[in-house]
Order: sequence, then C-alpha cells, then structure tokens
Amino acid sequence: MTDLKRAPLLHLAWKNIWRNRRRTLITLAAVALSVTLVQAFHNLSHGVYRQMIDNGVRAGSGHLAIYHRGYLQSRDERLLWSPKRLPADIAALPGVTAVLPRIYLAGLAQSSRESRGIVLTGVDPAAERAVNPFLKQRIAGEPFSRADSRKVIIGERLLRELKLKPGQKLVITVQRTDGELASELFRVGAVIRTGLREIDGSLVMAGRERVANLAGQPGTIHELAVILDTAERDRQVAPAVASLLEGRNELGLVPWDLAMPNLANAIKLDYASQKFIFLIILLIVAIGVVNTQLMSVMERQREFGVLLAIGSSPARLRRLVLFEGLLLGGFAGLVGSLLGALATLYLAEIGIDLRRFLPENLEFGGVVFDPVLRATWDFGYMLRIAVYVVVLSLLAGLYPAHRAGRIRPAEAMRKV
Repeated sequence: MTDLKRAPLLHLAWKNIWRNRRRTLITLAAVALSVTLVQAFHNLSHGVYRQMIDNGVRAGSGHLAIYHRGYLQSRDERLLWSPKRLPADIAALPGVTAVLPRIYLAGLAQSSRESRGIVLTGVDPAAERAVNPFLKQRIAGEPFSRADSRKVIIGERLLRELKLKPGQKLVITVQRTDGELASELFRVGAVIRTGLREIDGSLVMAGRERVANLAGQPGTIHELAVILDTAERDRQVAPAVASLLEGRNELGLVPWDLAMPNLANAIKLDYASQKFIFLIILLIVAIGVVNTQLMSVMERQREFGVLLAIGSSPARLRRLVLFEGLLLGGFAGLVGSLLGALATLYLAEIGIDLRRFLPENLEFGGVVFDPVLRATWDFGYMLRIAVYVVVLSLLAGLYPAHRAGRIRPAEAMRKV
C-alpha cells in the first residue's frame, strides 16, 4: 500500500482497474461497442449522404448553380439569360468536372389520344449524358445527340399515360416569354425510369437550342449547373466562379443546399435524429463508467482508509481514481475505434444490400439513390468520438474520485 506514495499513478491505476476483471471487461465491452456503433453508422450515413448529394446535384442544380436573381424564389420562366462564354470559362477551372446549361419550361404534351402537363427541360445532350444519372436509367429507345434535335427523352409513366411508344410523335405547347403560345412537333427518342413518380410522370428532356427557340429566346438558359470532382471543392471553386460573374449583377451564384432545399433539409433532419441517438449512446457510456468506478471505490474503502492513515493525501487518491477512468475510457476508445474501422471497411467494400427487400430504388429528399448502402471514411469524426469517450470517462470519474477523497480513515478501517 505504501507503493501509492512512490509508484506512478498510471501504473497503479492500470493494476486497479483489473482487480475485478469481469466487471472491467463488461464495461470495456459496452463502451467499445458503443464507440464502434457510433463510428460505423456515422460513416455509413456519411457515405449515403454523399451518394444522395452526388446523384442530386448531377440531376439537379449541380454543386454550384448560376441563376438570374429572383429565379429560385419565383421560378419565373421569363428570367432567362445568355451564358455567353461562362460555360467554357468555368469548365477551365481546377476541380470542375462539367458545366451544364439548362432551360426549364412548363408546358403541355399532347399525343393523338391524351394530353398531360409536363416540365420541358432543355439540355446539351453530350454534356448531360456523361453526368446526369437520369440518362443512365434508359429502358427503351435512343437519346438524341444534337442540341437542336426534335427527339425527346420522356419519363416512363408519362409515356404510358400519353399512350405512346418510342419513335411516335407528340406535340409540346409552351407559353413564350412574350405571352404567346407556341407549339412544336417532337418524336419520342428514349424512355427513362428514374423511380420518382413525379419526375417519371412529367419529365420531357429535349435539346437546349430547340427549347430556347420554342420559348422565343434563342441562346438563353435558366440554370448553369457546375459539377465538381468532390463536394468539398466548392470552397475553392466558388470564389473563382464569383470572380467570373463580375460585371453581371443580374446573376447570382447559389450552392446546392440553397438550390435544392428539399434534399438539404431531409439530410439535416435525418442527421439531427442520428446525433440525438448518438448522444444517448454516449450518455450510457458515461453511466457505465460511473457505475464501474463507484463500485470500485466502495469496495476499496478500507484500503483507502489505511492509505490515508499512513500519510497519503486525499488529492492523490482522487487523481488515482481519475486515472483509472482515463485508462478505462482510453482503452475502450482504442478498441472501439479499431472495431469501428473494421466495420467501416466492410460497409465501404461490401455495404448493406437492400435490394432483396425493396423492389425499386430508394428515394429520399426527392433523390433516387442506390439501394446498396456503402460507407465512406470520416476520420475526423472517428477521432472526435474516441476523444469524447476519453473525456466522458474522465468526467465520469469526478464523482467517484470525490467520494474517494472524502473517506475518513477511522470509519473506513472499521469496514470489513
């Protein structure tokens, strides 16, 4: 017992936590498993979110988007603008994968038997084909290859409702910017199935030049979507794009989360619920460590009383108990992180396949994503969770350490 005065506290603390091996192993297993679950499921969510964002920005607004000011709030089809050299200048910036000019017009599609309200989307086919995930869901026909083509890509549900087949004709009517109605004859080129009922029932994609001419504003667009190699590059690319917009005050640069609020809010809500669950798990960790250390202190009251009687200070006893909590949390955090890394490796390489349970693709926040869920590595978060567990374990030892320092030698030595 006199070793307490001379021996390093960490060494003594390590010996003490293994006095009751079974209780220590149970606590370590519970804390390590909590760390593993938090890290693995966060990395899985991180991977799924990245996949949703990637699919969403490629089919939607891009990581960055340029609009006429006021267009996002009003969706006024008259707010068209000429891109001039902007697409080429932005495409030359480091980190930019693609630049997609688009035009959107509400209209009416008519076949010989039915008519339906649609969203006519004008795109550059070559650029979109390499990026847009919707075009990878082709189930019939061939997409158009020229921006002035009369072929259109149509949603599978809309095709069925119009009672058309690939190769057949349809008439599309829109309102021009001057208020007049304009109609043009198109032919069904390709049919796609996105898995989103609203899009499959209203999407008609045609060449941008043809759509702009139909609107009465040749060479104009509503949206310039900028696709980056990684979402994290927006901090470097956004200032460079903003500098290219100098002198064009009618235009504004918008990040994807403002251009696609439904997806951004859905991710924020889901992540907030996960953080609440993770907080409960970490609270359970703290309770487990408090229980283990408090039981250890109560069992060693007589020993602590003797140590105090022969000259050890209450402060040294408190530090000893705190070191025990620190070692317990540190060892559990290390083991949990190793298991979390192995779980993340499995989830990243193999993933969780939901195709057996779901007949179609998953939809979340208005975006379709792969039913095989895969994790991505978030090393910063994993390190933070491990540090949180160590700090929680240290804080959880404050009350047991306080109890140890208040032990009275005379009363403690009477305990058997």
